[in-house]
Amino acid sequence: MSTGSPSVNPEDRLFHLILALMATRSGLTKEHILSTVRGYREDTESGMARESLERRFERDKDALRELGIPLEATIPPEDDGNNKNTLYRIPKGEYDLPEGVEFTGRDIALLNLAATLWREGTLSKEAHIATRKLQSFGVHIDEPLLGFAPLISTRDPALTVLRDALERGLQVEFEYLKPGESVASSRQVSPLALVNHEGRWHLYSHETSSAQNKTFLLRRIVSTVRILAEEAVSGAEGVAEDALADLTNLYDQQIATLAVSQDSDAWSALSQRLGTQIGEGELRVHYTDVDIFAGELSSFGDDVTVLEPADLRDRVIAHLRKVVAHHG
Repeated sequence: MSTGSPSVNPEDRLFHLILALMATRSGLTKEHILSTVRGYREDTESGMARESLERRFERDKDALRELGIPLEATIPPEDDGNNKNTLYRIPKGEYDLPEGVEFTGRDIALLNLAATLWREGTLSKEAHIATRKLQSFGVHIDEPLLGFAPLISTRDPALTVLRDALERGLQVEFEYLKPGESVASSRQVSPLALVNHEGRWHLYSHETSSAQNKTFLLRRIVSTVRILAEEAVSGAEGVAEDALADLTNLYDQQIATLAVSQDSDAWSALSQRLGTQIGEGELRVHYTDVDIFAGELSSFGDDVTVLEPADLRDRVIAHLRKVVAHHG
């Protein structure tokens, strides 16, 4: 197992993987990708273990699909089911916006602002060079960038380190602050998967002290993530799908009834959430993390009143009191 730091940042690797898979017409084999695409080629040439490289590629495939990028995998008929010759590509036509989708001037301004913020804040020098090369060929890249920009979040500084630990198969340690607690606790875990749910990154892992699999929200990690020398506990195949399914089930089960001012920003935002049921001046809205959702609702001020559940209402009140105390 290679224990050196990756020579290419994960966001650069995904950037170049997407470009390669969109540029090919017939598709690329895994061998071709690992030996030629930036982010894989460097570590292949440096002697990184084949198993580690293949795990990295499997996780990158999961990341693309999770983001809704149409990754196509086909086996040529003449290869008679030999999956070593599977061809991967991103069909450009399926990655375009559907016909009839239109954006207002305000929508376009906001999308370009988001793309610029992400690109300037997280793309490294190599990715900037690739971007300029594409632009020199007359390729407008704002839309493709938006397609996978949510993968990179400057609000989750632990993300890159955890990806590194996953690829190297090592345990990590960090301080974690649970909702409602004032003191963080130290956690030593074996990373099993990183999943994005409701636009936030979660670490699904095996905790050493409890010998249980647990999910940690990255934004609640309040220390530097330290990679340890101990090898991580291996996870079963499909563990990322299982972790995401657990979060989705929690989202489906938790529903808040809210009185919301119509024609307000709150109504516009909350009515568009997945699964929201719209009534006369009321919304039934799903959520996953009660504390984060309470913070979101409190930002709308008196445009939102929580009718139920009581726990969510209490947390919104607590958030508002903190804001008053802070500005008092």
